[in-house]
Amino acid sequence: MQHLGEDESYHLEITAAGALLTAPNPLGVLHGLQTFLQLVQSTPEGFAVAAMTIDDRPRFPWRGLMIDSGRHFMPLDVIRQNLDGMEAVKMNVFHWHLSEDQGFRIESKTFPLLQEKGSDGLYYTQDQVRGILDYARDRGIRVVPEFDMPGHAMSWFVGYPDLASGSGPYKIERHWGVFDPAMDPTRESTYQFLDQFLGEMTALFPDAYFHIGGDECNGKEWDASPRIKQFMQTHHLKDDAALQAYFTGRVQKLVTKRDKITVGWDEVLQPDTPHDVVIQSWRGQDSLAEAARRGYRGILSAGYYVDLNQSAADHYAVDPLVNGTAALSPAQTANILGGEATMWTEYATPEIVNGRIWPRTAAVAERLWSAQSVKDVDSMYQRLDTLSQKLSYYGLPYQSVSEQMLRRLSGYSDPVALQVLASVVQPPRDYAREELKSYDVFSPLNRLVDTVPPESDTARRFNEVAARIATGKAAPGDWEKARQWLLLWRDNDATLQPSLVRSALTVELVPMSHNLSKAATTGLIALDALQNSTPVDAETRKRQLSELKEFEKPEAVLLNRIVPGVEVLVQATKIQ
Repeated sequence: MQHLGEDESYHLEITAAGALLTAPNPLGVLHGLQTFLQLVQSTPEGFAVAAMTIDDRPRFPWRGLMIDSGRHFMPLDVIRQNLDGMEAVKMNVFHWHLSEDQGFRIESKTFPLLQEKGSDGLYYTQDQVRGILDYARDRGIRVVPEFDMPGHAMSWFVGYPDLASGSGPYKIERHWGVFDPAMDPTRESTYQFLDQFLGEMTALFPDAYFHIGGDECNGKEWDASPRIKQFMQTHHLKDDAALQAYFTGRVQKLVTKRDKITVGWDEVLQPDTPHDVVIQSWRGQDSLAEAARRGYRGILSAGYYVDLNQSAADHYAVDPLVNGTAALSPAQTANILGGEATMWTEYATPEIVNGRIWPRTAAVAERLWSAQSVKDVDSMYQRLDTLSQKLSYYGLPYQSVSEQMLRRLSGYSDPVALQVLASVVQPPRDYAREELKSYDVFSPLNRLVDTVPPESDTARRFNEVAARIATGKAAPGDWEKARQWLLLWRDNDATLQPSLVRSALTVELVPMSHNLSKAATTGLIALDALQNSTPVDAETRKRQLSELKEFEKPEAVLLNRIVPGVEVLVQATKIQ
């Protein structure tokens, strides 16, 4: 069984005579093999690896990926594919989120109504879980299960309503959000149930760490119960946070009873939280620093939410040891174990989840493995592009799945014109999607917004070229490259429009395609003015910038990501 903090270092020496890999631990051997695989290049003479010597070790011992199987159930092949990807980028903790308001996803033999009534039939048997544990262990990956409590627990209450604080009735939640139902922390029967349940699950999962959730419990059911309010008064619990701390302390003792270490989201950090609880910070780095300052070990997830469609550069810039940690002592700094990328699945089905996780999670993996000084963003993107191609060879088919979805959207006709549009749009960031359109468990995720990657590489490269041109730092070929792109985007609309109107799945893209053409036309005008040093009319430029601001707004729950680059070109023109 693997343990936190094992020696994962390795030494790799490659010469003309061969390659020698040495490590003090099998984990180091696994990591060294992945490095070697990534160094292999195809040449006219065959496969080759450059001569070099590498001494490598991780910066942080906890480098994880969390996948939420509660909201959308993730089949076993999806889990295995992501474990393969984790091995490739040297991540070593798979955090498996197994219960949610929308589903209880694991077989309990002690309390079978959990899965029989709380899963819609979508759950993992214990034998299947053991298979995943073996698969992960063979790849140097620990598996930490999470059962969220006291909130996010509606699926528990469908089969066992006496666990809840309210009177019910309860059913599997079909919408997304934060809901009122919560476990009753005042009844001894709650802890008797959890004692048996945790005994069953801690025996199934061998890792020393066990996650009990603890996030987003709003306390409304507690506040509505005179009985619970009386309990709080009797036990001198001043508010809901104190009541949750009481609950956490009771559950932590049940976990500790099984020789396990409790992990919880940062809401569990309260004045009386036991000091062996590990704090997973999702609300900001300040809570991580505060936990470390108070002697708690912690894991950073704030800034690593890959479901929020932020760029790889955004994730790469987030370091567990900045923003509040500078004042920590060496001993306090050592309390920060590392971090986890998190993939919540409100907007991710099994078909598309891999494309939401990869390849950007590799940027998180590098931040957690490599030295703090390794932070060149351009270099990161170059290497990420190469790794993205290799991940498909390793069994992560997110690129081919996206291509299949595009063909489906185009009615199985030639998808080239739709691909041109798809290459420069991306989903809205953060929590904007839920504000643009209402979704639930049954919403089909089969539109272009579900097909395209979270980050448009084409738009990012165009915006970089536009910035160089606008600042007088154009590299050789930049002018021609920008012109070719803008011409392609300008002319694509005429080809694409007839096919868009033929399907209810794509008719919503008509304005987006048209606006892409108009934005590209504006970009070409600005490019000509800059290249020929021709001044432009002030009113014309004002109108162009105003129009571009409109094009920045979401259409069909998508963002046109070339607009920032076109704006830069327009702003760089001289007014006559």
